[in-house]
Amino acid sequence: MKNALLFASLLTAAAQAQTPSFKEQQIDDAVGIGYGLAVADVNGDQRTDILLADSKVIVWYENPTWKKHIIAEQLTEKDHVCIAARDINGDGKCEIAVGAEWNPGDTTGSGAVFYLIPPADRTQKWEPVKLTHEPTTHRMKWVRNRGGRYDLVVVPLHGRGNDKNGEGAGVRVLAYHLPDDPHKEWNTTLVQGTMHKTHNLDIIPAPGTEAESLLLCGREGVVRLDPTDNGWKEHWIAQHPKDSTELLGAGEVRYGAFAGGQPYVATIEPMHGDKLVIYTPKPEGPKNGTWERRVLSGELVDGHAIATHDLLGLNNRQIVVGWRAQQKIGKVAVKLFWTTKEDGSGWNEAMIDDGGMACEDAVCADLDGDRDLEIIAAGRRSKNIKIYWNQRNQ
Repeated sequence: MKNALLFASLLTAAAQAQTPSFKEQQIDDAVGIGYGLAVADVNGDQRTDILLADSKVIVWYENPTWKKHIIAEQLTEKDHVCIAARDINGDGKCEIAVGAEWNPGDTTGSGAVFYLIPPADRTQKWEPVKLTHEPTTHRMKWVRNRGGRYDLVVVPLHGRGNDKNGEGAGVRVLAYHLPDDPHKEWNTTLVQGTMHKTHNLDIIPAPGTEAESLLLCGREGVVRLDPTDNGWKEHWIAQHPKDSTELLGAGEVRYGAFAGGQPYVATIEPMHGDKLVIYTPKPEGPKNGTWERRVLSGELVDGHAIATHDLLGLNNRQIVVGWRAQQKIGKVAVKLFWTTKEDGSGWNEAMIDDGGMACEDAVCADLDGDRDLEIIAAGRRSKNIKIYWNQRNQ
């Protein structure tokens, strides 16, 4: 009898772990565009705060009140577009960099990159230090290098002077090396320079080192970039030929893993596309060959956000995907996809927000210290930021 009760209890716990339950809280209903989100401890109180690169302001929302602090305004005439926030010196407070002067139609004179120096009171305005840049600055992340320091990796959308079809010069993805005095010149090194329409990137552990590798997606597909003593080594996860009528590149990319530790890569295809896609290593074939492609959904309308984390306690990474239906007919949404299969089959799905979030970006973090991750999303046409509180252990 005891064994039967124990088994029933385990089944109930497993079922609860696999049933998504989130309670939404809107913390801002006056967002301009909500281009880019980040999560980090801004003020050193050991709580994870939310940061936003909005069209005209750079802000952070203070955990747990979610009070909005404006730390930079109108850094350039045109919009801010991206943000990178991470504690890179170990003092418990994040460093912040932002990208601005967003004008994807100008592939020669647009773009801007700033490092923000904090005042003693981090709720006040931060000092912007303008860095050299490539046109169409679009995404950025702080990335740990082989020397144990952190570089700012900046990804433009287009190559310098290339045409509207994404041809011509490749995108120059640069790593910025922080000097002891951030006011002085920042040296840069080329990370990758042959892709086009490089819309996003992700950080993954580098093999055999404490440094970090990158996933970069664009018109040519998805490439993993591993740091070496002689630059960055390429390993193509997915290659999309220029003449393909089906494989048209990827706009978002995130690293994932199944319960047995097998990796996968999740993408939205094409850029601003309708498909949620995963790539998994081929069971047989060359170790460094391209991976198998599988379409999980074709219902996205202008897909623009992916996050991969263990939200349900399954010892694997589930996929949060959001779409914004910008200038298109269709409903906006945030949705969760998950599987318990180690081979990447048997996916389930559940709606997190059906119509209330025109998702421009989404991230995940434990905001209340209960070891469950919340979903944070920024809406473009919906003009809002929402926290979807994880109710798994409630």
